[in-house]
Amino acid sequence: MTKPTAPRRHLPTSPFAAPTAPEAKHFSLGDRVSHDQFGLGTIVGVEEGIAMLVDFGSHQARVVSPYTRMHNL
Repeated sequence: MTKPTAPRRHLPTSPFAAPTAPEAKHFSLGDRVSHDQFGLGTIVGVEEGIAMLVDFGSHQARVVSPYTRMHNL
């Protein structure tokens, strides 16, 4: 089976709640963060709305938006 190309639409007469978009995460230069794969780090570079450059101690990584695996401490 193949995955549908378009998201399912919500009918206004449906008794179920409409799906909501995930809340956008906001980070700034110098914030301490935790990443699910890389661990603890500090934001050292910002590409507004595109990516964050994070220093994890032993290496630096460019984490792209929507930052689903990164959390602010």
